[in-house]
Amino acid sequence: MPKLRELLSGAGMKNVRTYVQSGNVVVDSGKSPDRLARDCRKLIADELRLEIAVVARSSQELAEVVKLDPLGDVAENPKRYQVSFLDSEPDPEVIEKLSSLPLGEERFFAHGRELYAWHPEGVARSKLWNTLAGKGLGVTATARNWTTVTTLLEMASE
Repeated sequence: MPKLRELLSGAGMKNVRTYVQSGNVVVDSGKSPDRLARDCRKLIADELRLEIAVVARSSQELAEVVKLDPLGDVAENPKRYQVSFLDSEPDPEVIEKLSSLPLGEERFFAHGRELYAWHPEGVARSKLWNTLAGKGLGVTATARNWTTVTTLLEMASE
């Protein structure tokens, strides 16, 4: 993460902060989230020789994700409550397929470029997670648990 912070700072991004070791970065850039994601993906590929999917949200967009909290009434453990951030809206057929899975106690909610999922038994035992984590979404995606999502929002609000 120190190399990533140095790389982004060197590219002109301000107030670069990282959270845990999984590529969570908060920056001030003045760029649109889509442009920021493209620029970061290119920087990482060119300078670190890594092909990494990058998805970005503005602090306002992240605040809207947290405010919506559609599964908050059932999600008792924030580590098992996931938000998948997508680079674009998935095909409606993908959402229909996800919604038709036998979820048991799991819950799923799609809203624009975010997919919310509650995995009460954890992701290791989740059939839904395998679909959310795979390439079957047809779009670039990255998932974060609710603790990480809310922490990133706090960092972005500082």
